[in-house]
Amino acid sequence: MFSIGMPELILVFVVALLVFGPKKLPEIGRMLGKAMREFKKASDDFKEALNQEPPEEIVKEVEAALKANKEKEGEIYK
Repeated sequence: MFSIGMPELILVFVVALLVFGPKKLPEIGRMLGKAMREFKKASDDFKEALNQEPPEEIVKEVEAALKANKEKEGEIYK
């Protein structure tokens, strides 16, 4: 994607220090850390949900619907 080197990181820190001040900077850092942690947790949960197998009931319903649809198509083309 892109990389941030040490000079760019220092520049970002100095600008943040000037904009927010030294008293607010630790609070903003904590808030940013919490937000990143929550985002990572949510994305991990989403990935886990995608990788899970669907319940067997749903698989059977889908197979039955596909079979019924296939039979219906067969009747149409006869």
